[in-house]
Amino acid sequence: MNLHALTNADLHCHSTVSDGACEPEQLAARARAGGVELWALTDHDEVGGVARARAAARAEGLAFLSGVEISVSFAGQVVHIVGLGFDEHDAQLREGLAATRGGREPRAREMAAGLAAVGIRGAYEGALKFVGNPELISRTHFARWLVEAGHCRDVPEVFRRFLTEGKPGFVPHRWASLSDALRWIHGAGGVAVIAHPARYRFTANEELALLTDFKGHGGQAVEVVTGSHSEQDAARFTEVALEFGLLASRGSDFHAPGESRTELGALPHLSGRLSPVWLALQDRVQFPS
Repeated sequence: MNLHALTNADLHCHSTVSDGACEPEQLAARARAGGVELWALTDHDEVGGVARARAAARAEGLAFLSGVEISVSFAGQVVHIVGLGFDEHDAQLREGLAATRGGREPRAREMAAGLAAVGIRGAYEGALKFVGNPELISRTHFARWLVEAGHCRDVPEVFRRFLTEGKPGFVPHRWASLSDALRWIHGAGGVAVIAHPARYRFTANEELALLTDFKGHGGQAVEVVTGSHSEQDAARFTEVALEFGLLASRGSDFHAPGESRTELGALPHLSGRLSPVWLALQDRVQFPS
């Protein structure tokens, strides 16, 4: 496979190992059906699905990169940093991810208590029905239960009414620092990517600080084309990538059929003006035999 000619890479999606609804093997099959040529599974703060994803990619004839999405606290918000092409057995990386996951269960119980206070009982037990990995219970699992239980029409409504700051089910969590996340990724031989940058509600100065700090800690790439980006967002972050000398990544952020905005492989292509992140990972891409 010629990585310079590759256009359909999908380097951001989630399985049941974190908050996705599909098994890694199902995702590999969807990626193949969607025309994906290079694929990465990027579960939240967890690399437990990477080995299964790698085997499934090989069976589907997909080139593969190891991946993870690390939750980071920055300027009072949660920012996601995707790591690509690392050694998932690296001890420092695994220890860091375990520490980041550690607060999710007590946080989830606090979220359930907040919902109970406004008359929605049984939310913790309900959310558990949607959890593949109890260490990674998240707002998405609560949202799916609230929809199933008839409290909201869909997941976006749940977040608007119950799970964002100031709402009854919102509980903040102290995530990793930006410097820690990049140190873990780089220490394991990977490349760090700012995920879906248009989603963050930063002021211009805060966004500049994020990009500057990210570059200062050795960050190399930004997601330009992703499921939550509009055409205008992609155009804007094309210019950001060029201005800051960042490589460009591409990923659907697929979580579940009927729930995610974009199917695996269905994204627009990156601008030809950009340098794709996968060209910096040529020696770490695992090609199908």
